[in-house]
Amino acid sequence: MTVRRLAALLLLLALLSSCAGEGGTRTVPLSGPASGSSAPAPSTGPTDSAWVQLMIPMDDSAVALLDLAAERATRTGLRSWASRLREDMATELAGLRALRDGMRLPDTDVHQGHDMPGMVTATDLEAARSTRGEAFDRLLVTQIRDHLRQSERVSRSETSEGEAPEARARARTLVADRGEQLADLAGL
Repeated sequence: MTVRRLAALLLLLALLSSCAGEGGTRTVPLSGPASGSSAPAPSTGPTDSAWVQLMIPMDDSAVALLDLAAERATRTGLRSWASRLREDMATELAGLRALRDGMRLPDTDVHQGHDMPGMVTATDLEAARSTRGEAFDRLLVTQIRDHLRQSERVSRSETSEGEAPEARARARTLVADRGEQLADLAGL
């Protein structure tokens, strides 16, 4: 295992252990058997569940910040990029929520109130609401860059450590998307 892979796994596990309530390493069904079918449901491990439960609130909070960019970003290119990213994240969230529902995970934010790397917090959103001009642009770029980098890191961990093929595939797509999004941001 490479140092980078180990570091990503340890980061994901640290986030999970600091945010997890009770529970352990139980396996959760990914989707139920088809009607009249006796086939067992595919399952997912704790890394898959934790990844989905982390990515949804991370993206939700980033979308809230991107919503503000439509009215506050001063640079046209930044505003346009933020609008495209917001649409991409809305689509991503729909897929993550469908995956969460297939895993039969609760529709609650188990990370609410947690200040984690890459998470746009309520304090960050309040600061964004009270910021204008170039200061808003800098805040937006900094927060979204952090979000993109961190969500790429934890998704990379899912691609290597997750058990559920659906979750791993979605994480691989997310990693590729984040690379493109970060490159686009750097080009601004």
